[in-house]
Amino acid sequence: MAINTVTMVRQTPPGILLIRKIRGRDWSFQSYRYMVLLVTFIAYVSYHASRKPTSIVKSVLDPDPKNRASVVVHPWPIGDLFVKGGVFSGGEDNKEEEDVFKYPGWAPFNGKDGTSKLGELDVAFLACYSLGMYVAGHLGDTLDLRLFLTAGMIGSGFFVGLFGMGYFWEVHAFWYFLVMQMVAGLFQATGWPSVVAVIGNWFGKRKRGLIMGIWNAHTSVGNITGSLLAASVLDYGWGWSFIVLGGFIAVTGLLVFLLLAAYPEDIGFPCPDAAEPPEIKRIPGDVEGQRSKVTEEESLDALRQGSGLRKGVGLYEACMIPGVIPFALCLFFAKLVAYTFLFWLPFYLSQTAIGGEYVSVKSAGNLSTLFDVGGIVGGILAGYISDKLSARALTAATFMYAAIPSMLLYRFYGSSSQTMNILLMMLAGLFVNGPYALITTAVSADLGTHRSLKGDSRALATVTAIIDGTGSMGAALGPLLTGFLSTKGWDLVFYMLMAGAAIAGLLLSRLVITEIQEMNARLRRASAVRNTEGHASEPLLRGQR
Repeated sequence: MAINTVTMVRQTPPGILLIRKIRGRDWSFQSYRYMVLLVTFIAYVSYHASRKPTSIVKSVLDPDPKNRASVVVHPWPIGDLFVKGGVFSGGEDNKEEEDVFKYPGWAPFNGKDGTSKLGELDVAFLACYSLGMYVAGHLGDTLDLRLFLTAGMIGSGFFVGLFGMGYFWEVHAFWYFLVMQMVAGLFQATGWPSVVAVIGNWFGKRKRGLIMGIWNAHTSVGNITGSLLAASVLDYGWGWSFIVLGGFIAVTGLLVFLLLAAYPEDIGFPCPDAAEPPEIKRIPGDVEGQRSKVTEEESLDALRQGSGLRKGVGLYEACMIPGVIPFALCLFFAKLVAYTFLFWLPFYLSQTAIGGEYVSVKSAGNLSTLFDVGGIVGGILAGYISDKLSARALTAATFMYAAIPSMLLYRFYGSSSQTMNILLMMLAGLFVNGPYALITTAVSADLGTHRSLKGDSRALATVTAIIDGTGSMGAALGPLLTGFLSTKGWDLVFYMLMAGAAIAGLLLSRLVITEIQEMNARLRRASAVRNTEGHASEPLLRGQR
């Protein structure tokens, strides 16, 4: 597939123009970096938050009546956030209280095949998401990322809201919910390749793993935000969970349109990893009012024109970049594990006795957020370690292997007590989300600016789309299999997750061996330099004596 060159002049975001007008001067390059981090962070928080309603309402659409009995309130562990009105014992008393929490379900999901239908909704969303990712990545490298993101976010919000409207319109046709999920998945595909490309445009490779590890906390923050918001309005009707979060991502899309500068060149700065064109004299953002307005506008126009001249590579060329295929296949299984937790953990918690008691649907949604708290720590830790070792594959594989015993412990000991459940859930979240975060951020950005890409060619969005699109196929498979396996017992689900984690680590074996060899070579060179310096200093010491 031939390399494309798209020429266009991108416009400065209207919100930035307004800020400049109000302040009377421009911001520094560093200030714009902070703004880009914040805006893209909030943007992807809203993307992930808008995916959470389906997991929160699963037990409302397809309730399990055998676990609903008398209410025992325990204000633990953080006030009554997790268990208010939501811990059930196995008795037959207090039927009046039981009726408050029992949901009748929603056709067509409350029948015998209801759990399977919920799994089919997940796979429909994620299949369209993964397929759309390949197209979205290539478009992201050729179109204006700010406008592309805005359109994707508003479209996502619209169709997430339409899913929720099925409650108010009393829709019971399975095809309606299936179509809403599929179209929402296509719009959701615009997000990840675009935000990673924007961050890659603004930040060089130095400390990229740590920076992106911290920034990637938006995934877990989005899951937490989505869970809490969806659960908070559940008592008013499950449709509100979708409408509130659909509105959230749509409003955030307007924020992106107003404030996101997708390329440094769009506001007068060169790309950190690119050589500055000799004919363009950049006006630094912290130099205020020192040059004529005409000269400034000419320079900014020239830089904007430069951002429009970026080259995008085709899918085949991007796949040929060393490391893309192994990491993409690894992410297939890593996301199979991570997204099974994302879509099914609240359902699992509501259907599993913890310390001999069951929690309500709302409490299960709140409790599941602690998995993502562990995920935040895991993403930051994986990024920091990979920067220190200069070994992305070794770090990712180690975390995947460590996820296996952590999930095993969670399955067999997490139900022993509430304290144990929370601790083991956070530990599993740390090891499951760590490599997932690392591969989808720092690894994708590294490979999208790989040295094999000569000249000004950029493949950030395309490479990110290939890696995350392949991973999303695994994300679609995991929840689908869970929908079937969970009917035969949750042990089978956890065995599937552990097998997926093991395969993910093994797929990086060749890259891990290469990185270990490079680390040993660096250590030998450093040792040789120290020895050389030591021998060179000996004659000087003898001369002084």
